[in-house]
Amino acid sequence: MSKKLGRNYLFLAVTGSALGVGLAAKFFELAAISQAAFGVGACVGLGLSIALLAAAIKNHEFGSDVLALISIVATGLTGEWLAASVIALMLAGGRALESWAEGRARGQLESLLARAPRSAHVISENGTLSELALPLVTVGARFLVRSGEVVPLDGTLVTDGTFDESALTGEPMPQRHILGESISSGVLNTGPEVEIIATQTDANSTYSNLIRLVAQAQANSANGVRIANKWAVRFVPFALGLAAVTWAISGEVSNAVAVIVAATPCPLILAVPVAIIAGMSKAASRGVIVKGGAALEGLARAKTVLLDKTGTLTQGGPEISAISFAPGADENFVLTLAASLEQSSPHIVAKAIVATAHLRGLKLSRALNVVEEHGSGLTGIIGTHAVCVGQPTESLPNWAQTNHALLVEVRVDGEVSAIIGLDDPLRTEAAATVGHLRSLGVNRIAMISGDRMSTAQEISNQVGLDEVFAECKPEDKLRIVHAEMTDTIGAVIAVGDGINDAPALAAATVGVAMGARGATAASEAADVVIVHDSIAHLADAIDVAQGARTRALQAAGVGMALASGAMFLGAFGIFDATASAVAQEFIDAAAILWALTPIRSRLKN
Repeated sequence: MSKKLGRNYLFLAVTGSALGVGLAAKFFELAAISQAAFGVGACVGLGLSIALLAAAIKNHEFGSDVLALISIVATGLTGEWLAASVIALMLAGGRALESWAEGRARGQLESLLARAPRSAHVISENGTLSELALPLVTVGARFLVRSGEVVPLDGTLVTDGTFDESALTGEPMPQRHILGESISSGVLNTGPEVEIIATQTDANSTYSNLIRLVAQAQANSANGVRIANKWAVRFVPFALGLAAVTWAISGEVSNAVAVIVAATPCPLILAVPVAIIAGMSKAASRGVIVKGGAALEGLARAKTVLLDKTGTLTQGGPEISAISFAPGADENFVLTLAASLEQSSPHIVAKAIVATAHLRGLKLSRALNVVEEHGSGLTGIIGTHAVCVGQPTESLPNWAQTNHALLVEVRVDGEVSAIIGLDDPLRTEAAATVGHLRSLGVNRIAMISGDRMSTAQEISNQVGLDEVFAECKPEDKLRIVHAEMTDTIGAVIAVGDGINDAPALAAATVGVAMGARGATAASEAADVVIVHDSIAHLADAIDVAQGARTRALQAAGVGMALASGAMFLGAFGIFDATASAVAQEFIDAAAILWALTPIRSRLKN
């Protein structure tokens, strides 16, 4: 239990006990004890309201906390000690309920921190295991992950494995990964023990970045959860004005006090923050970290979405689309030689070739005398064959007429044996995500890419975008974002994954970074981070944000309407101060509970 929650529970216990003792003493006609008990409760409420008002002033906020202070003082001065005690209980109860709701909503975020590994089982060259703190584990180190343990660092699998990725992706079913595939830190090994080669240090791993983002989200959320106070600026003068008019017309101070009591504390200041925090928690459970309440509200108002191409709409890395072999060549043999040589290169194209060979079940050999010429390719000896893999050095042979974004030539003993075509494939979920965004009320979806117009336009045609901005530099992306924000009524969402996207993400109403791995600059500049590498979570995030905003408005609107009704009953003398206080207690509790009620997703699978 947090200190804040414990303190609020203590206030609730004291004010509740004081009210209970006072009512019991009143029943047995022990007037002195009754008044003293009510007075104790009122004093606790007075101190709590002063503290809340001081905190609001310190944070340059204006809210309905001032009404609690005025109503306790007014009921005390008019001798309504029972009402003052009920107000104190109502104030303490509201804060305790709000703290409980915050804790309930933050549970998903805090669970990420609780399960973070602190060390790794590193395998030395002689095969012995040693326990090393994660900051001491270097890239290239081989480590063991036992069954039931969380993967501590990003890496490449040395053995096949099965993993529970729900903490990162929300996917409930265990996922099977084979030798050579990349695995993210933070996933749970649900199969036998596996060996992994580290590809990132602790500081740059997926899970460490995620934890930093979660901490930042928690630190920044306070700026958003009190945004309802701007509405309270109108409600507080209304309540005070109605009380003044009531006093002037009726001449009864008690009626004016009943009006103020009915408005204390406003459901607005309780329901809205609770709904926003619950929305942030729900987004986290779907693999999206929202860094604050303002970002969540911005997502809910999305009308224009600007998407980067590489790594956002596409996979962000080359995959083999086609392989053309020379007539008479043994396809598996040639691919085995090429992949065996490419094992020695860290290049992303080399990884794609090696992965294809693994998928075909080919057994690779170790290459000798490997020489890499950056920008050209690799040469080496495999068995008795001289192999060269790199860019085509001359026009393509007749048997390899192909059109792909990237071409790789394989020469065996000086002869061209294969031409490998690679492309950056469109994400399988991209088209569906664009459809989902439109169903959520997004009016305009455009692509901003640094790629050529022909390539960008082809992607746009496949997913159905409204406009394409191609061959853009970072400053061009920034200019486009500013122009869209000027022309859009509503929020502009910019989505990207690279360093070149960071300025645009920072300038947009809401910046969304794809993936916590590798995109440090983008993640830091963004207001929202999609943890799992899937654009589908963008629609999930907007759906959750709209649901949270809708629930907050419903809870606050109904609560304010009921509170206004109680205020008018007080103005006409139907409710006294005590009845107004009891009524408002039920109104606040109902508003918070409604704010916590899940709203049905608008997305159709």
